[in-house]
Amino acid sequence: MSIFVALHHVTHYKYDRPIDLGPQTIRLRPAPHTRTPILSYSLKVTPSNHFVNWQQDPQGNWLARFVFPDKATEFKIEVDFTAQMTVINPFDFFVEPYADSFPFAYTSDLKTELAPYLATIEPGPLFSKYLADIPREATSTVNFLVDLNAQLQKKIRYIIRMEPGSRRRRRRWPPAPDRAVTRRGC
Repeated sequence: MSIFVALHHVTHYKYDRPIDLGPQTIRLRPAPHTRTPILSYSLKVTPSNHFVNWQQDPQGNWLARFVFPDKATEFKIEVDFTAQMTVINPFDFFVEPYADSFPFAYTSDLKTELAPYLATIEPGPLFSKYLADIPREATSTVNFLVDLNAQLQKKIRYIIRMEPGSRRRRRRWPPAPDRAVTRRGC
């Protein structure tokens, strides 16, 4: 039996006087390479007098560039989509032969392409301890990733809060390289 999920997202700004809206780039469309079937999708933008160009970034993700020729007193984005939640094995992927065993070194071309994702900052003491506790022995890279995810699942607890308004009242956590919090909710 499939589970279907519907999402309705609204971002709405109101201005006390007419303003010029510069070009807006909106990245609120499911990626075309997702394995989760997207059954329906709609994007509605106000003001309705606009031009839109759909583009894809270098990773294949959709982005919409909106241009508004007239002044506006509001800017509203509404997204609706329905997805079919299917069971997907997250470890069902191909591993290049040079990366079969962990640790491994990327090829020079791939290392250049991945450079933005490989950049790091100095970890704080809690994260340093967490990193030091990760076993580095594994029979394969895939087994290493499975073990790492299992360890994370044991350390992090995710709480779904169902009370009305809980999304609006949640505490905001600023980004930090070191965090002792092991529980998140939405």
